[in-house]
Amino acid sequence: MNLRKFLLALSIPVFFASIQASAQRDSIPLTTIIAKTMNYTSGHPTEKVYLQFDKPYYAVHDTIRLKAYVTTDLHVPSQLSKIVYVDLINGQNVIIDELKLHLVNGMAEGSEILNPAYYRRGSYLVRAYTKWMRNFDQAYFFNKTISVGSIDDGQVISTVSFKNNISDKEDKINADVVYKDQNGNPYAGKKVTWKVMNDDQTISKGRGETDKNGVLNISFSTDKTDAVSSAMINTDLSVSETQTVTRIMPLQTTPPGIDFQFFPEGGALIEGIRSRVAFKAVRPNGLSIEAKGKVVDNTGKEIASFGSQHLGMGVFAIMPENNKTYKANVTFADGSSASYDLPDVRAEGINLSVNNSNPDTLSLRITANNLYLQRNQNRAIYVMAQSNGTVCYAAQTILKETTYSANIPKSKFPTGIVQVTIFSSKGSPLSERIAFIRHPDDLLKLSMRSDKQTYNRRQKVRMSVSAKNKSLPDMGNFSVAVINENEVPFDDDAETTILSHLLLTSDLRGYIEKPNYYFNHHDEQAISDLDVLMLTQGYRRFSYRSIISDRISPTPFAPEQGIEISGTLRTNTGLPVAKGNVRMFIADKNFSTQTTTDMSGNFVFPDVNVADSSKVVLNARDNPNGTNLVLTLNQIPGPPSTQYINMVSGITNIDSVLRPYLAMSKKQFNLPHALTGVVIKAEKNERRPGHLDYPALTGLPLDADHTIPGNRFADCLNFPQCLAAASLGLTFDSDNLYITRDYMQGGRIPVQVCVNGMVVDFPYLNNVQGSNVESVEIFFTDGFSGLNRGSNTKGVLEVNLKKAPKGEKISKEQLMEMLPKPYVLEFTPGGYNVARTFYMPKYDNPASANAGVDFRSTIYWNANVTTDKNGAASFEFFNSDGIGTYKAIIEGIDKDGNLGRYVYRYNVQ
Repeated sequence: MNLRKFLLALSIPVFFASIQASAQRDSIPLTTIIAKTMNYTSGHPTEKVYLQFDKPYYAVHDTIRLKAYVTTDLHVPSQLSKIVYVDLINGQNVIIDELKLHLVNGMAEGSEILNPAYYRRGSYLVRAYTKWMRNFDQAYFFNKTISVGSIDDGQVISTVSFKNNISDKEDKINADVVYKDQNGNPYAGKKVTWKVMNDDQTISKGRGETDKNGVLNISFSTDKTDAVSSAMINTDLSVSETQTVTRIMPLQTTPPGIDFQFFPEGGALIEGIRSRVAFKAVRPNGLSIEAKGKVVDNTGKEIASFGSQHLGMGVFAIMPENNKTYKANVTFADGSSASYDLPDVRAEGINLSVNNSNPDTLSLRITANNLYLQRNQNRAIYVMAQSNGTVCYAAQTILKETTYSANIPKSKFPTGIVQVTIFSSKGSPLSERIAFIRHPDDLLKLSMRSDKQTYNRRQKVRMSVSAKNKSLPDMGNFSVAVINENEVPFDDDAETTILSHLLLTSDLRGYIEKPNYYFNHHDEQAISDLDVLMLTQGYRRFSYRSIISDRISPTPFAPEQGIEISGTLRTNTGLPVAKGNVRMFIADKNFSTQTTTDMSGNFVFPDVNVADSSKVVLNARDNPNGTNLVLTLNQIPGPPSTQYINMVSGITNIDSVLRPYLAMSKKQFNLPHALTGVVIKAEKNERRPGHLDYPALTGLPLDADHTIPGNRFADCLNFPQCLAAASLGLTFDSDNLYITRDYMQGGRIPVQVCVNGMVVDFPYLNNVQGSNVESVEIFFTDGFSGLNRGSNTKGVLEVNLKKAPKGEKISKEQLMEMLPKPYVLEFTPGGYNVARTFYMPKYDNPASANAGVDFRSTIYWNANVTTDKNGAASFEFFNSDGIGTYKAIIEGIDKDGNLGRYVYRYNVQ
């Protein structure tokens, strides 16, 4: 049956509502489903965050430079939120730093120095979100894994490979670690001690010696299978009698089989309905593996054969029969093989399939099997399609035939993912399919051109930019990065871009491998591969069942319009002070303002423009009996949990993979003698201040489980934040520290915090200056001290402050003057990140042109390139000393949400 008399435009839904209402009293009109969906999306706008970086990976000491884009609806720059948060999270799911960026018209610039005091070689997750986005699934935050190498200890290059045997009861780990110097010579016959740890838990340890090829074999068995999955291998290589080099590498585990999943189109296999079944093969590290095989039924008869067409994904078709089961016999590219059961066949049902191969139309086919038709004949069914929360198409009919088909013009949909759903007359979703719509004219036509194609080293480059929306000049805001591609090679298909993220991955659950492949290639193969991706990925930004049944989750986080400092003013007896004066002073801005409390003593300073390192002073002295008043701050929600973060696509052997980049970075930073990660053996010094100096802590174990030297906090501007990042084996959440192992298992008993033997709560640490810290000791048990039993805590963290130098005696009045005043609060609120200015050398004169060396890998970075009314912009910069191909990338957006990206290359000789 042709669907011309079935699928009619949304312009006449009232007519159909009256027909189906007369046929069924328990039905829900299509107009109701549409209205509820639109009410939900209008009240719950979808914000998306995208970050552009100046390059794909970094070295310790580098500065990460980034531009944030926050959009709503059809990618229009967001006016909903004025703050975007960027978290940098290490391999142990500890937040190393949190950047707070001030959004202007949905855009912001930021930077982060990879300080060796906090950053080591390894993979880091960059997570970005707004406070409003925390009301929804973290799966839709911006997530990107970046790899960081080390230029300080490059004299030892290590690589690791694994041959493991993993089971439910026991893990047998076999790892080969190869140690070589920068010239490729092995460190042969060197002693190595190693330890495998998961947070505070030592899984195994041992010692060995490298062979003639510099290989150390690490082999052990353990029944701690849960701990192994996120463990690290810590090795200490004795390079000489006085020098030991430490290497920390993630332990990779290989489960018994490769993850192989089936995805029937429409959601299920239904008896008598020929269906396409997509599949996806994924290795334990989260990356794909190619596969091929055959599908057989329970009699052994071959039903179909298949082979993956792209990144372990493919599709085949079968006609499911009732009372039959099916399995696939699969062979993988590594030579292994396995069998997997297909989903069970449903006896009755209705199925939606989509053909997206026609560039102009989206073809739908709706098929009901005979049993479903018999039980639901003459009932209404609805079809609705939405994109980015906007209902773009809806129609309905009465079910009288087993098969319906229709062609929907793609012009009804914007570029991006469209979700097509079939509903029953009661509003229950029956079958669903997502598809990707591509309109080339929806994207900005961006281009860049340099005044030459080939340059000399240190020569000036003049670059012009053109932006058009269709054929008309367009005003937009863009960010530009220029890198030396010979020094920073990277697979274009694997890049995360403004197009691949905002149009594709931001709407899908799970990791998408090589997302830019689908935008770099426009041939039939890439279009087919993208359609298979749509069949294998989950899309669940919202649940129709919850919307139609009015079971909408609350939104506890309101959109932020700026930094807010709020609190309460009370008397020292606890009574609120109404209409009291509270003054705020920001010293480095020479800024002062005042507000008045409400009848409950609450005060608010909205939209405070303060930098991340700035100190703020609140003072209530200017009140009657001001010295008897007490100021308290309202608690600020901490960052989202990192419990479920799983980093994919990080570089395992960073030393070898990034060797050219690290070698060039070392020349640029001129740090040939730095020895981070190197231990020099010497005589023991006298004991420094520690927990044994305080009688209340003498019952603690003699040696701490972990000790953090005070120099880690020397340059720290926010001690609690730095402490949370540096505390190995502890997790920070909601103004408390927890033992990570217990926290991951649901335990919420906080660690007891002490300062110089005095029991304090975690917020007290805001009063501690990082430069005044001698050491921090972490204990996972309280020994015989009784500290935990008396305060319902678990574990102890002791902050040892440097001993004050002896001086002259002071009077009581002088001492009282030095004590904190309850009516004064001095704190660092953690304001906006201030992006560091990108340094651009100028070689205009001969003296500068011949000075020093210049091996910059990022040649140019500009986060604010704006085109004028003619769609034009220009900028200029100087090349470095590096020769080869230079790659210029421009990305951005206009005020109407049109996205653009362009890559341009030129040569330097």
